Amino acid sequence: MKSFLVALTFVLGCFISGQGQITADQPSAAPQWTEADRKYLLDNLVRSKQEIMEETKNLTREQWTFKESPDRWSINQIVEHIALWEILFTHEISKALAREPDPSFAHFGPDSVFLDQDPKGLKKNNALEYTKPFSFAIPLGNNEGKNNVTWLTTMRDESIEYLKKENKNIRLQYDYCSGANVHQYYIMIFSHTDRHLRQVRKVKAHPNYPKW
Repeated sequence: MKSFLVALTFVLGCFISGQGQITADQPSAAPQWTEADRKYLLDNLVRSKQEIMEETKNLTREQWTFKESPDRWSINQIVEHIALWEILFTHEISKALAREPDPSFAHFGPDSVFLDQDPKGLKKNNALEYTKPFSFAIPLGNNEGKNNVTWLTTMRDESIEYLKKENKNIRLQYDYCSGANVHQYYIMIFSHTDRHLRQVRKVKAHPNYPKW
């Protein structure tokens, strides 16, 4: 998925895409964070959290740990992976918020870059290639599944409460390496969750998935 691969690269290093650079014939007005933007983020962050909770509600241990094949992830590992990246994304957000707003920063990439570009899962890109030589993106599966959900939803609730109260223009709070602003990082968060929700549903649709 294009958006997730871009997001991974953003977190791991200074990957600057030319798509967001301002040239002489482009407008230079600083972007504004609106109430519509706030609602958009909150709606999607809450929705994707609720969908994770619903998809994992009352699963048995056999269902949590079932794998389509030995090289695939279980639902337990998938949820752990989402939580791992929730930490990484919010770490980048906290660094951006610690900086002064920068209306002169010349990297106003469109929000659409950070949305899921492959909603049907047709592309076969392996996002984990972008973490090498490190393995931090690979879930170990050692935690109980419900604990991974609690871990994820606790962090998500912190973001939701933050966004409800924030009054400053977070579109001017940048991660200078990636060029993404805080609003766009939150798009990455729910888009990443949506990608792996499809993965969870695919596991549950497998003919050998334990019914009960």
